Amino acid sequence: CFGDETATRLCKALWKRHAVAQELFQTRKVVAKALGLKWGAYHLARPGNPVGQANNFINFAKPGPDDLLALDIEDDDPTKWMSLEDAEEFVRHVHRRIGRFPVLYTNGKTAKHIADNKYKYRLLSRLPLWYARYKPDIGVHFPMGNWQGYALWQFSAKANCGRFRCPYRVAGTPNDIDVNVAPMDAAALRAQWPFGGLIDAQPDYLASIPLPLSRAAGLAGNVTLTYATVAPPPSFTEMVAMFSAGWAKFRGSLQMPAVETALRLPRRIADYLGWLRKEKPSASAVEAVPTDPVSTASTELDRRPR
Repeated sequence: CFGDETATRLCKALWKRHAVAQELFQTRKVVAKALGLKWGAYHLARPGNPVGQANNFINFAKPGPDDLLALDIEDDDPTKWMSLEDAEEFVRHVHRRIGRFPVLYTNGKTAKHIADNKYKYRLLSRLPLWYARYKPDIGVHFPMGNWQGYALWQFSAKANCGRFRCPYRVAGTPNDIDVNVAPMDAAALRAQWPFGGLIDAQPDYLASIPLPLSRAAGLAGNVTLTYATVAPPPSFTEMVAMFSAGWAKFRGSLQMPAVETALRLPRRIADYLGWLRKEKPSASAVEAVPTDPVSTASTELDRRPR
């Protein structure tokens, strides 16, 4: 720390706070894993250098191969939070550092914006989704872009958990704790943890056609729509091949039919006599062979289709 007395005292106080927080983080991590629990860390994305934030996050958390990492994007407002373009670079740098991707923690509004612009945010739109929605049900939010569902759903927090009423209260905890659920049992969750890969990119369809619902099912509410499978549009390569084949067929229809090469008679007398003996039958041979009432050809050459 350097500068005037006030700046030096502030720097030392912040460094002490940072060192204590890091020590507590690592201590709690050891205790949690000793109890058989899974561990993870999240980074609250702020405006500024995304590579610097990623380095600071990894250096602080010191993640092991089984520790979940998450990028927390609270809103799509680059004046208050990390821009989505910077978030793409943050994710890319995390992968460069540790060889896997973080989970994306965000709300419905931001998730929908990313899903609607999945070609612009090719990494964010394929991260496993940690969905923040403080409602009693997930609703009809999925499928949404590449996300066919959530990896984790944060359904309870201080925002919807009061002193006397709470969607779910963990025994021994205050009402400001965040509670999450996963669409799988504990064994499957342990197997998928820490969600370090990318989800599959969904194919593009010409149209999304929902299958019809019965009146009774519609009135019952909380219906999950099922969409019919529609063939994807042809790729550019397929379109080029299709048009090339059509053009070749059209061009072939304009060409004149092939004409067989006319018979070239022998130029020399010896060749002509040899050809005459071979092709022209004798009078006795003609009388021995009955006349064909359909074909009057006298040589094998003349019997060819004309």
